[in-house]
Amino acid sequence: MEDLIQKITIYALPVLFAITLHEAAHAYAAKRFGDATAYMLGRMTLNPLKHIDPIGTVLLPLLSVTLGGFIFGYAKPVPVNYGALRNLRSGMRWVAAAGPLANLAMMFMWVLLLRLALIMDNAYTEPLMLMSKAGIQINIVLMVLNLLPLPPLDGSRIVESFLPPRLAWQYGRLEPYGMWILLALLVTGGLSVILRPFLSLMYDLVGLFF
Repeated sequence: MEDLIQKITIYALPVLFAITLHEAAHAYAAKRFGDATAYMLGRMTLNPLKHIDPIGTVLLPLLSVTLGGFIFGYAKPVPVNYGALRNLRSGMRWVAAAGPLANLAMMFMWVLLLRLALIMDNAYTEPLMLMSKAGIQINIVLMVLNLLPLPPLDGSRIVESFLPPRLAWQYGRLEPYGMWILLALLVTGGLSVILRPFLSLMYDLVGLFF
């Protein structure tokens, strides 16, 4: 029980930061490319309370930590009015990419903190090392997972932005079933098989800094 509480304590801030920055980045990119919907709703903020989803931000990460395996979660999706974007295709592409790019940036921030922890020698060394490793892990998982080309994940929006209108429309029709497909992959272990090579590649990249 103590180990579980310690693990939850270590992962709590990295998960919250990763999810918050991911959604705030979507909101910022949307405003930058012409859609102020998320900004007007107060979602272009680093205040976690504006982004928390009880299931995705609290329950799912807790279950992930308890059951082991990939630690991940999600926040309330940022609303985007694609019709308001100045350029639909490039706007959609960058709004979608902003979330994973934010996780990539945060991954490097945790890498720097881990480097700092390795040269420290005080009471904060071990907690900082553990939290930094958790931050690296959760941001890699969120980035890679969201880049899967499965609607409504970010990767699907990027793919859709390159497709001809008719194909994009047909591709978008998968969206109502996307989360069910993702859940089925998670339960059957297929998601782990799909993600593992990409996660390994990212961990190899992180390893270059040590």
